[in-house]
Amino acid sequence: MKHYIKKMGNFATACGLALTVSTAAMAAPANLVPAGNTNPPIGHYEFCKSYPGECTSLGRDSGPMALTRQTWAQILEVNTRVNQAIQPDTDINIHGVEELWSYPRTVGDCEDYVLLKRHMLIQQGFSPSDLLITVVLQPNGDGHAVLTVRTNYGDYILDNMRGDVRLWSETGYTFVKRQSPEHAARWTKLGPGATTNVGAVKF
Repeated sequence: MKHYIKKMGNFATACGLALTVSTAAMAAPANLVPAGNTNPPIGHYEFCKSYPGECTSLGRDSGPMALTRQTWAQILEVNTRVNQAIQPDTDINIHGVEELWSYPRTVGDCEDYVLLKRHMLIQQGFSPSDLLITVVLQPNGDGHAVLTVRTNYGDYILDNMRGDVRLWSETGYTFVKRQSPEHAARWTKLGPGATTNVGAVKF
């Protein structure tokens, strides 16, 4: 997932500030459907060893959250705040290793943006079962991480590579896997993605 950065001057294309959603999208529910259990990404497996409290059972899935004007405003605010505050860089440059998931301070890669957004939304009262770290493939085949917010209006994607928040089906990504809504350390498949392109723990 280290090849996601595309610089534009001193900013990355990930840090756009315009946050919009069409009323048509808000009116058309569209949720991703899990397709069975799968192995977690290596980075998340290691993250869970460092932060076991963030990788616990979430209980029985009660379904997506009800999206309101207030929660939508919170989602947009967190997405833009993190995208503005964190500058994109690779784990090699930041930590000297290929893959390390961590909470960013001023710089981070795609997984770090996701971890921070998820943490901030949980602090604001969102259920962890509706905030799922998700692995996707970009159109060029590179792996990437985004945050899925499950709602009764569909699954919305918070992405450091774009400023708006949109339905998963409007992103152009191939969705590979994401966290289980019942256990934060477990993952589910989302479709026939090329899983060899993203690191996963093999048991």
